[in-house]
Amino acid sequence: MSIETLKELLPEYAKDLKLNLSSLATEASLSEQQRAGTFIACALASRNKTTTNAIFSEFGPKLSPEALTAARAAAAIMGMNNIYYRFTHLASAPDYRTLPAKLRMNVIGKPGVDKVDFELWCLAVSAINGCGMCIDSHEKILRAGGLSTEQIQASVRIASVVHAVAAALDGEEAEPSLPQGG
Repeated sequence: MSIETLKELLPEYAKDLKLNLSSLATEASLSEQQRAGTFIACALASRNKTTTNAIFSEFGPKLSPEALTAARAAAAIMGMNNIYYRFTHLASAPDYRTLPAKLRMNVIGKPGVDKVDFELWCLAVSAINGCGMCIDSHEKILRAGGLSTEQIQASVRIASVVHAVAAALDGEEAEPSLPQGG
């Protein structure tokens, strides 16, 4: 399955998603590894099998085995961290923020790819998972690592479109008997 096949699966009401998916698949502000890894990590975070399969088919071959593993690791570690740190940020009791997390996060220190690329993927997944604390942390590291506002924004644009595609497909699969809008 490819991005083109994925676009064909989207209903007509999701035409904007189709167009955005096409333009972001060739987003020029990101390197090929940054773009492909962002798509992979975001597909995993979006949790839709069809979307994930299509994106893996399209972007998996563009990554080295190490980069593919790192993109998977970014989705996995942020799946854990985004829940934990969102809790510490949203809980009314401030003492949670002073406690050590006591969660293993070794992959963040040694992701197997360029640190900036891994942080970019973590930021995109954090945007999908809605963790403001993680977004701020990763964005700060990316800026210090030399990424521009446009590059950082591009990763979040990819995250938003991949997540929206997954949601649209989930909606279509959940209630196929409902009439489609036009």
